[in-house]
Amino acid sequence: MRLEIGNVFIKDVVFGDETKFADGVVTVKKQDIIDLVMEDDHIKSVDMDVAHPGEKTRITPVKDVVEPRVKVEGPGGVFPGVLSNVEQVGSGKTNVAKGMAVMTTGKIVGFQEGIIDMCGPGADYTPFSKTINLVIKVEPIDGLKQHEHEKAVRFAGFKTAALVAETIKDVTPDEIKVYEVETLFEGVRKYPDLPKIGYVQMIQTQGLLHDTYVYGVDGKQIIPTLLYPTECMDGAIVSGNCVSACDKNTTYHQMNNPVVHDLLERHGKDYNFVGIIVTNENVYLADKERSSNMTAKLAEFLELDGVIISQEGFGNPDTDLIMNCKKIEKKGIHTVIVTDEYAGRDGASQSLADADPLANAVVTGGNANEVIVLPAMDKIIGTLDFVDTIAGGFDGSLSEDGSITVELQAITGATNEVGFNKMSARTL
Repeated sequence: MRLEIGNVFIKDVVFGDETKFADGVVTVKKQDIIDLVMEDDHIKSVDMDVAHPGEKTRITPVKDVVEPRVKVEGPGGVFPGVLSNVEQVGSGKTNVAKGMAVMTTGKIVGFQEGIIDMCGPGADYTPFSKTINLVIKVEPIDGLKQHEHEKAVRFAGFKTAALVAETIKDVTPDEIKVYEVETLFEGVRKYPDLPKIGYVQMIQTQGLLHDTYVYGVDGKQIIPTLLYPTECMDGAIVSGNCVSACDKNTTYHQMNNPVVHDLLERHGKDYNFVGIIVTNENVYLADKERSSNMTAKLAEFLELDGVIISQEGFGNPDTDLIMNCKKIEKKGIHTVIVTDEYAGRDGASQSLADADPLANAVVTGGNANEVIVLPAMDKIIGTLDFVDTIAGGFDGSLSEDGSITVELQAITGATNEVGFNKMSARTL
């Protein structure tokens, strides 16, 4: 499987009379997006704005973040099973609008939505303070059910990203990166002396607005399956969940998963990166047992020597994480788990809801309960109405002067569990 990613570096995003790309600048005609998004009868109104790095701008409540990508050559299209057909993706050529993102905001869907500051101390905790953000504010029709509201906003983000990406489809990229992996037996023959490494990616699928989609299928409905690493770069996995903002894997995270990218960077040099085992996070014990059994079986079937396991969310999913870890370890396969911690504001509480002696190699994205004061901003995109009620906030979080006192879990991507952040921790 060979995929060429063509990065087109975006210098700015502006509004104009035509949606186009020229000289590094994406120009968006507002009416083009309004007409596209308003095709959904569940949406009452659409507005948009642009946020630049360094501006005194706050975006909240943030629902999803999407990187515009477009298929230039090869089978399928970006967001298979969602916007395009369900043909397998991950090969051919894909162009990327690098340096920008599409964000969705508006009336809150669930309480676990986030804050992004484009400057100040909060900006240090989110990667999206460094991107030029086209923010789409979507307001639902009155009385819309939460699941329908979430879907309407999710598709608004995907459609907008796809529309923007079309402007760079025929552009010669500024940078081309080639990602290539072999089939299982080809890889073994090609790299007979290298350890076989796999990546177990746990996706948030607990329901009640905690959903992730694989080729358009709700992850609750799948059993663990295998993906080529490059499939995720074409949007085979997309976010549809309202898990706490700090460790939510937005669609942007899914398309730019650093575990995948780092493993591919060393594939064929230090080890043979066999592929991704995608597994879900379940509510009921029987489902947890089933999925973790299947995940461990696949790791054994592939004769892996080592596995990296990442989770999404906290609390209940900690049990899935530890089940996956200990069952794979008992197969004689070494594991490293990637998580974050909810250790209390003083850092003294138990970090995870579950544990096992076999989970002896851990990478952490930091403590989500740490408190931060976010200073007032000159501009708000979205609304401050829900700051006191989102996860990480509390009654009185929003001060009269516009500053906000919250736990880090309220900041989108702050303790991200695929390592797309700057935080970590170590035991003293």
